[in-house]
Amino acid sequence: MQLYGYFRSSAAYRVRIALNLKGMAADHVPVHLVKPGPLPAYRAAVNPQGLVPALESEGDGLIVQSLAIIDYLEERQPDPPLLPQGLAERAYVRAAALLIACDIHPLANLRVLRYLKQELGQEQDAIDTWYRHWVEDGLARLEAFVRDSGRSGAFLHGDRPTMADCCLVPQLFNARRLACDLSGFPTLVAIDARCADIEAFSLAHPSVQPDAE
Repeated sequence: MQLYGYFRSSAAYRVRIALNLKGMAADHVPVHLVKPGPLPAYRAAVNPQGLVPALESEGDGLIVQSLAIIDYLEERQPDPPLLPQGLAERAYVRAAALLIACDIHPLANLRVLRYLKQELGQEQDAIDTWYRHWVEDGLARLEAFVRDSGRSGAFLHGDRPTMADCCLVPQLFNARRLACDLSGFPTLVAIDARCADIEAFSLAHPSVQPDAE
Protein backbone atom coordinates (compact mmCIF):
# COMPACT_ATOMS: atom_id res chain seq x y z
CA MET A 1 0.00 0.00 0.00
CA GLN A 2 0.99 3.61 -0.56
CA LEU A 3 -0.21 6.46 1.64
CA TYR A 4 -0.13 9.92 0.11
CA GLY A 5 0.04 12.52 2.84
CA TYR A 6 1.55 15.69 4.24
CA PHE A 7 3.40 15.58 7.54
CA ARG A 8 1.27 18.28 9.19
CA SER A 9 -2.09 17.22 7.78
CA SER A 10 -4.24 16.10 10.69
CA ALA A 11 -6.29 13.90 8.35
CA ALA A 12 -3.16 12.08 7.17
CA TYR A 13 -1.95 11.91 10.78
CA ARG A 14 -5.17 10.03 11.69
CA VAL A 15 -4.49 7.39 9.07
CA ARG A 16 -0.84 6.99 10.07
CA ILE A 17 -1.99 6.24 13.63
CA ALA A 18 -4.58 3.73 12.42
CA LEU A 19 -2.04 1.93 10.24
CA ASN A 20 0.38 1.73 13.16
CA LEU A 21 -2.27 0.45 15.57
CA LYS A 22 -3.19 -2.22 13.02
CA GLY A 23 0.44 -3.10 12.38
CA MET A 24 -0.11 -2.53 8.66
CA ALA A 25 2.69 -1.27 6.44
CA ALA A 26 2.32 1.48 3.85
CA ASP A 27 4.91 3.38 1.85
CA HIS A 28 4.52 7.07 2.63
CA VAL A 29 4.48 9.39 -0.38
CA PRO A 30 4.71 13.07 0.63
CA VAL A 31 2.47 15.65 -1.04
CA HIS A 32 3.30 19.23 -0.05
CA LEU A 33 0.11 21.18 0.61
CA VAL A 34 1.68 24.62 0.95
CA LYS A 35 4.12 24.83 -1.94
CA PRO A 36 2.17 25.34 -5.19
CA GLY A 37 4.17 22.98 -7.40
CA PRO A 38 3.20 19.42 -6.33
CA LEU A 39 -0.59 19.72 -6.09
CA PRO A 40 -1.54 19.96 -9.80
CA ALA A 41 0.50 16.85 -10.63
CA TYR A 42 -0.93 14.98 -7.65
CA ARG A 43 -4.48 15.96 -8.61
CA ALA A 44 -3.95 14.88 -12.21
CA ALA A 45 -2.17 11.60 -11.50
CA VAL A 46 -3.56 10.39 -8.17
CA ASN A 47 -6.50 12.12 -6.47
CA PRO A 48 -8.74 14.52 -8.43
CA GLN A 49 -9.87 16.04 -5.11
CA GLY A 50 -6.33 17.27 -4.56
CA LEU A 51 -6.58 16.34 -0.89
CA VAL A 52 -4.65 14.09 1.45
CA PRO A 53 -4.64 11.43 2.65
CA ALA A 54 -5.14 8.99 -0.18
CA LEU A 55 -4.38 5.30 0.13
CA GLU A 56 -3.42 3.28 -2.93
CA SER A 57 -4.19 -0.35 -2.16
CA GLU A 58 -3.26 -3.19 -4.48
CA GLY A 59 -6.40 -4.84 -5.75
CA ASP A 60 -8.72 -2.15 -4.40
CA GLY A 61 -7.35 0.97 -6.06
CA LEU A 62 -7.47 4.43 -4.51
CA ILE A 63 -9.25 5.04 -1.21
CA VAL A 64 -9.74 8.68 -0.17
CA GLN A 65 -11.02 10.63 2.87
CA SER A 66 -9.43 9.75 6.20
CA LEU A 67 -12.39 8.13 7.95
CA ALA A 68 -13.27 6.11 4.86
CA ILE A 69 -9.65 4.91 4.79
CA ILE A 70 -9.77 3.96 8.48
CA ASP A 71 -13.05 2.10 7.91
CA TYR A 72 -11.40 0.31 4.98
CA LEU A 73 -8.45 -0.71 7.18
CA GLU A 74 -10.86 -1.91 9.88
CA GLU A 75 -12.78 -4.09 7.45
CA ARG A 76 -9.67 -5.36 5.71
CA GLN A 77 -7.94 -6.33 8.97
CA PRO A 78 -10.41 -6.42 11.88
CA ASP A 79 -7.80 -7.34 14.50
CA PRO A 80 -6.80 -5.40 16.50
CA PRO A 81 -10.10 -3.53 16.27
CA LEU A 82 -10.50 0.23 16.05
CA LEU A 83 -14.22 -0.06 16.81
CA PRO A 84 -15.69 -1.70 19.93
CA GLN A 85 -18.29 -4.42 20.08
CA GLY A 86 -21.94 -3.42 20.20
CA LEU A 87 -23.98 -1.17 17.94
CA ALA A 88 -24.39 1.66 20.44
CA GLU A 89 -20.71 1.55 21.42
CA ARG A 90 -19.60 1.70 17.79
CA ALA A 91 -22.00 4.56 17.12
CA TYR A 92 -20.51 6.47 20.08
CA VAL A 93 -16.96 6.04 18.76
CA ARG A 94 -18.00 7.10 15.27
CA ALA A 95 -19.84 10.11 16.71
CA ALA A 96 -16.73 11.25 18.58
CA ALA A 97 -14.59 10.78 15.47
CA LEU A 98 -17.08 12.65 13.30
CA LEU A 99 -17.38 15.50 15.80
CA ILE A 100 -13.68 16.10 15.22
CA ALA A 101 -13.47 15.31 11.51
CA CYS A 102 -16.71 17.02 10.43
CA ASP A 103 -17.45 19.72 13.04
CA ILE A 104 -14.03 20.95 14.19
CA HIS A 105 -11.54 20.23 11.44
CA PRO A 106 -13.34 21.79 8.42
CA LEU A 107 -13.63 25.22 10.07
CA ALA A 108 -9.89 25.28 10.78
CA ASN A 109 -8.72 23.59 7.59
CA LEU A 110 -5.75 25.01 5.70
CA ARG A 111 -7.96 25.81 2.69
CA VAL A 112 -10.38 27.76 4.85
CA LEU A 113 -7.63 29.73 6.61
CA ARG A 114 -5.95 30.47 3.28
CA TYR A 115 -9.27 31.76 1.86
CA LEU A 116 -9.77 34.04 4.84
CA LYS A 117 -6.34 35.55 4.23
CA GLN A 118 -6.01 35.62 0.45
CA GLU A 119 -9.57 36.14 -0.75
CA LEU A 120 -11.18 37.98 2.15
CA GLY A 121 -8.08 39.95 3.14
CA GLN A 122 -8.22 39.12 6.82
CA GLU A 123 -5.23 39.90 9.03
CA GLN A 124 -3.34 36.99 10.56
CA ASP A 125 -4.46 37.95 14.09
CA ALA A 126 -8.10 37.74 13.01
CA ILE A 127 -7.52 34.39 11.32
CA ASP A 128 -5.83 33.01 14.43
CA THR A 129 -8.78 34.23 16.50
CA TRP A 130 -11.18 32.45 14.11
CA TYR A 131 -9.15 29.26 14.42
CA ARG A 132 -9.01 29.28 18.20
CA HIS A 133 -12.70 30.10 18.58
CA TRP A 134 -13.94 27.21 16.46
CA VAL A 135 -11.42 24.66 17.71
CA GLU A 136 -12.07 25.50 21.36
CA ASP A 137 -15.83 25.52 20.74
CA GLY A 138 -15.67 22.07 19.16
CA LEU A 139 -13.39 20.64 21.83
CA ALA A 140 -15.76 21.90 24.52
CA ARG A 141 -18.58 19.99 22.86
CA LEU A 142 -16.42 16.88 22.57
CA GLU A 143 -15.30 17.13 26.22
CA ALA A 144 -18.93 17.28 27.35
CA PHE A 145 -19.97 14.44 25.04
CA VAL A 146 -17.21 12.14 26.26
CA ARG A 147 -17.57 13.11 29.93
CA ASP A 148 -21.32 12.63 29.99
CA SER A 149 -21.32 9.40 27.99
CA GLY A 150 -19.88 7.26 30.77
CA ARG A 151 -18.04 5.29 28.10
CA SER A 152 -14.55 6.75 28.37
CA GLY A 153 -11.71 5.18 30.30
CA ALA A 154 -8.03 5.43 29.55
CA PHE A 155 -9.14 6.39 26.03
CA LEU A 156 -12.22 7.94 24.46
CA HIS A 157 -13.90 4.55 24.67
CA GLY A 158 -12.82 2.21 27.42
CA ASP A 159 -9.22 1.12 27.83
CA ARG A 160 -8.01 0.62 24.27
CA PRO A 161 -7.54 3.14 21.46
CA THR A 162 -10.22 3.42 18.81
CA MET A 163 -10.89 5.35 15.64
CA ALA A 164 -11.91 8.28 17.83
CA ASP A 165 -8.47 8.51 19.46
CA CYS A 166 -6.92 8.44 15.98
CA CYS A 167 -8.81 11.69 15.37
CA LEU A 168 -8.35 13.29 18.79
CA VAL A 169 -4.55 13.27 18.92
CA PRO A 170 -3.98 15.13 15.62
CA GLN A 171 -6.62 17.69 16.54
CA LEU A 172 -4.94 18.46 19.86
CA PHE A 173 -1.55 18.64 18.13
CA ASN A 174 -2.91 21.33 15.83
CA ALA A 175 -4.68 23.10 18.68
CA ARG A 176 -1.43 23.41 20.61
CA ARG A 177 0.44 24.57 17.52
CA LEU A 178 -1.99 27.47 17.20
CA ALA A 179 -1.93 28.24 20.94
CA CYS A 180 -5.49 27.19 21.79
CA ASP A 181 -6.44 27.19 25.45
CA LEU A 182 -6.88 23.53 26.44
CA SER A 183 -7.35 24.11 30.16
CA GLY A 184 -11.09 23.48 29.91
CA PHE A 185 -10.71 20.00 28.44
CA PRO A 186 -9.08 17.84 31.15
CA THR A 187 -10.59 14.57 29.92
CA LEU A 188 -9.31 15.04 26.37
CA VAL A 189 -5.87 16.24 27.48
CA ALA A 190 -5.44 13.25 29.80
CA ILE A 191 -6.40 10.81 27.04
CA ASP A 192 -4.03 12.53 24.63
CA ALA A 193 -1.19 12.13 27.16
CA ARG A 194 -1.85 8.40 27.43
CA CYS A 195 -1.81 8.08 23.66
CA ALA A 196 1.56 9.82 23.54
CA ASP A 197 3.07 6.91 25.48
CA ILE A 198 2.01 4.41 22.80
CA GLU A 199 4.45 3.77 19.96
CA ALA A 200 1.73 3.65 17.31
CA PHE A 201 0.93 7.27 18.11
CA SER A 202 4.49 8.54 18.60
CA LEU A 203 5.67 7.04 15.29
CA ALA A 204 2.84 8.86 13.50
CA HIS A 205 3.78 12.28 14.95
CA PRO A 206 4.41 14.97 12.33
CA SER A 207 7.89 15.73 13.68
CA VAL A 208 9.22 12.28 12.78
CA GLN A 209 7.79 12.03 9.26
CA PRO A 210 10.24 11.96 6.31
CA ASP A 211 8.84 15.21 4.89
CA ALA A 212 8.82 17.10 8.22
CA GLU A 213 10.07 20.70 8.00
